[in-house]
Formats: sequence, structure tokens, C-alpha cells
Amino acid sequence: MKTERLIDNGVNTEPIAVSNYHIKTLMLWTCETEPRSWWTGNLNLIRICAELLRTLSVWLTGVRCPHYFINDCNILDSFCNLEVIASQLISIDETWLSTWFVNNYIRKCSELCPDNVSRLFSDVSTSMKLYTAVLSVVDWKLNTELKDKWRLIGVPDFCIPSRLSTLNDLTARSCACWTTELSKMDTRLLVYFTAVAYLHVAYIVSRSGFSDDLVDVLATISGLPFSARRHMNQHSSELSLIKATKLLKVVAIKSRGTVQLIEIELSKAYLHRALRCKDSDSDFIYCLTNVYLAVLYYTTGQYQTAIDHCTLVMRSRDHSQCSSHVVQGELLPKIDEEIDSVLGLAVFYQHIRRAALNHQQTHVAVFSTEMFAHYLHNRCLSITQTSTNVELCRPGKCIDNTQLLITDVLALKSVYRKFHYRPITVRNCRQETLNAAELNTSELVELLQKSAVEHLTTYRQLVARDFGSVGTIVTTDFEALYAYKRGDYQRCLLLSTQNVHTLLKATQMASVFPYRMFIQMFDDDIVSHIAPTVLVDPEWRDNSDNIGITQLTLSLYLMTKCQLMLRHSVMSLIQTLICIEVAQRGHPADRTMDHLTLKMTESKILRYFK
Repeated sequence: MKTERLIDNGVNTEPIAVSNYHIKTLMLWTCETEPRSWWTGNLNLIRICAELLRTLSVWLTGVRCPHYFINDCNILDSFCNLEVIASQLISIDETWLSTWFVNNYIRKCSELCPDNVSRLFSDVSTSMKLYTAVLSVVDWKLNTELKDKWRLIGVPDFCIPSRLSTLNDLTARSCACWTTELSKMDTRLLVYFTAVAYLHVAYIVSRSGFSDDLVDVLATISGLPFSARRHMNQHSSELSLIKATKLLKVVAIKSRGTVQLIEIELSKAYLHRALRCKDSDSDFIYCLTNVYLAVLYYTTGQYQTAIDHCTLVMRSRDHSQCSSHVVQGELLPKIDEEIDSVLGLAVFYQHIRRAALNHQQTHVAVFSTEMFAHYLHNRCLSITQTSTNVELCRPGKCIDNTQLLITDVLALKSVYRKFHYRPITVRNCRQETLNAAELNTSELVELLQKSAVEHLTTYRQLVARDFGSVGTIVTTDFEALYAYKRGDYQRCLLLSTQNVHTLLKATQMASVFPYRMFIQMFDDDIVSHIAPTVLVDPEWRDNSDNIGITQLTLSLYLMTKCQLMLRHSVMSLIQTLICIEVAQRGHPADRTMDHLTLKMTESKILRYFK
């Protein structure tokens, strides 16, 4: 504005002595000297700007602009055009400034509005006409702002899976960066990234296995803090054991959901890594790791594998190092009521000793490693043996060589008083090749896919809540897709039919982008349409209109597949054909995957008729 004002008056032969820094300095001093009421009372932007310009003209006349941060420092030089500039600024009043704002800002904004709004600025000769025109611009902007935001949030829907698909490898460091930055932008995007990252990990695990680097990636996605220093020494058995116990502590205090089951599998992975490390020969690491693995396998119902890990501990030669490394009661997930009772009695016993005998307080909610292995071993036997007269393993000589804790005595007593036992001899040898040696990744992949669908559904619900008034958004498209993948065709048909009825006449709807992490959720028919197109033109997938599949197209495809699987009547399939025809007319010509998928769906029904 300052420059335009000078040029309009022909004063442009001298170098301009006023810069943006002078304006910023003026703002800083005014913020300090003027009270809050000066800014907010009788709020009028034109009045404030006019007064600021008058203050600046006074500074220019006196050739004095004090530096805000440095004392006794004048940032104005004695240029000969200072007085001219000051005279130009002093002549600016609220009427001139209002006209300038209208012509340079509001009128230009109106050019972006529909014709019925922009034409109002052809005549703003009175205050009422100007007020009406400006109010129309504001109303139009408020009405379109939500739709603009929805279009904007659709960009990460495409960009996040696109970016992860082009990355050679998602690392724990890059994953931590993703989650940190997205949480600052929009929590909805963090939910979506978590879902895509889960599918990304599931995709790689199903093809290449669960590598140590991928374990760290999944831990970062699950919320385990990423430490660059510790990450450099990630193959230490003790560090892997520490990470596993951190996850155990989280799992112990949470209800058993899909995310918690993933954390259990992740904790198993860290414990298996600890056993693979070169320094895992230490007896306390070997025994403690196997005990925690037994606890986790017991928690997930894999009792024979839990018995195998308990056996490894019971056959260990030396437990002398284990006495200082005990099983922490606070880390144990919900095993059974007996352990809860034992821990409660131990704490009560500690309270009595401190009150009656003034004994120093010690941590008693712990179990010795070998004794807990015996307890859990026998507990698993009591479940796996169908006979009512269960034969359990007796600790034998190890009682003489172990300093028993009060929790050990109570735990063993609780299991032996219920069942009969027989003494057996436990050989002092390690068997590394038990069935428990490796992690079963198929269960992990299934959990990751399930949790990803839960997160994607949550993301859809958040978007529908915020933008449902400007677009038609269904929230169960991924649930339907997952139901079809699991073979639950009735559930998939129900959800897809509801979605088709909701979306059939919609003009604005969300899309699904079948990048490689999403491919595992689709069947071979859709994959067979995507793969050749990408091979012919790799850049084709970089356009969201090309690769995106709208919720309507996906729902029609799933509905048709389920109808064919369940052998629905010809009349119901004819109704589906009508819906497909409506969808084909409603999608623009550049929606390549939509038209390919709808054409394929139509041909499936026609072939079925023949």
C-alpha cells in the first residue's frame, strides 16, 4: 500500500526509505504501548491501520524510529524524501483507506465468487450497497469453506499410501517423523497413517518375514518411544528384553483389543530377538526371556508353546544369576485369579511385617524366575490335560537351591492343592530347537489387517462427522471389504447394499486408493485390472483420479460378488445392473479405475446369466 500510494503521486525518483522492517518495528512498539482495549474495543481494522500510519508519519517527520531490541539505536536515515513520504501518509484518512481496501482486496476476492455475488461490486456507490456486497462475499466463503477443507483432506488420503509405496523401506526413524508431524497437523491424519502403516507392515511381513528392522517400525507405530541412541545398539539382548517389558507393562493395564494383541505379538518378537542375540547366553537373560515368552503364549491360548518355554527354564543348569532378576508382577497380563490373589496377599504380608516388626520395605510383588516357570508349566498342564486327576510336575531339588519368595510359596501351593502331582526328573540341558523357537507371523499379519480396518473405520467416522454436511461419506466400506476377505459374505452384502443405497445419488464421495498395502485386502479380479495398467504406464498411479475407486464403485463390486457367491435371484442381480448403469453415468470419464471396475462388475453379472 505504501509503495502504491507513492507511485500514484509520482514520488518514485528517490530510493524508498521505509521498509517492511520499519512497519514491523511500529507494530512491536504499538503492542507494548497501547492497552488491550485499543486493539479490541470498538474493533475497526480501518481505524487501527489509519492511526498506525499517522504514527509512522510522525516518526518520519522527526527522522526517528527507535530500534525495538537495541537501546539508543535509530533505524531511520536522513533521506531527502522522508518528508514527502510523511506528508503522503498523514493525508491518509479512514475514507481513503476504506476505498483502497475495497479496490485492492475485497473486489479481487469477489472475482472468485459466483456471478450473482461478483456483479454486486459493479455498483458500490453507497455504504449500504458496499455492505451488502461484502456480506455476500463473506456468506459465500463461509458456505464453501467446509467443502474446500474436505477437498484438502482428500489429498493425504492419496499422498500417504502413495508415498509409503514409493519408499524403499519405512524405518523407525522415518515412522517417528511421520507420526510427530501428522499429530501436529491433524489427529485424523495420524489415525489414517497408522492404518496405512499397519497394512504396509503386514504386506512386507507376509512376503519377506518379520525382520528386526520391521519390529522397530511396528513398535514406533504402536507408540513405543523412538531413541536414536538406543536404536544404534538394537541387537543387544538386554535392550530387546527392556523393550519387551515396556510393552508388557502397557498390555498389563489395558483391555484386550486388537491393538493390545499386536503389542503382545510385538513383545514376543522382541523376546525372540533377545534369544537370538549373541549375548543371550547369560543365564538370567535366557531364563527371564523364556518365562516372559511363556506368559505371553499362555495369554494368547498357546499352552503347549508356553510349556515348551517353561521347560527351557526348568532345564537350565544354573540359576545363580537369576536371583537378582525376578519376574515383575506388574508386568504380568491377566493370567488367572490365583496370581492376582498371590500378589495381593504378598503386599498384605509386607504391610503386616512393616507395621508389626518395623522391617524395611522391599518390593514383594515379584516371583523368582524358576519357581514361576514351574507354576506356569503346571498351570498349562492343568488346562491341556483333559483328565480330572491331573499329574503335575514337582519342583524337586530346585527348592533347595533357590531362595524362595513368599509369592513363590503361595503360587505353588495354590496350584498343588487343586491337583495331584507326580515327581519327575528334569534333565539339565538346553534344547534350542523346540517348537517355540520362532514367531508365527501369520497371526500377526491378520491382527495388523484387522487393526488397520478398525483405524480406517475410525478415520471415516471422523471425516463423516466433520464434513458430512458437504459430502456423502459412508463409514463401513473397509469393514465390508474385510468381511469379504474373511469369507463373511452375508455381512459384506449387508454393509455394501446399505452403502450403495446411500451413495447412488451422491455427487461428492470419498475414494479408496489401491496401492500395494491395500492390494492385500482386494481379490484377484481387481488386482488383475490394476497390475497391467501400472506396468504399461507407471506414472498412471500418480494421478488420484486414475487410481482412485469411489466408495460407490467398491460397494457395487462387493455387493455383486456376494450376490454371486450366495446365488441370489436373477431379479436382485438385475437391480444391481441398474445401479451399475447409474454409477457409470455419474462418474466422470477420467475416473479410469471406476469405469474399469464397474465394467468388470457388469460383465460378471452378464456371464452369470449366460
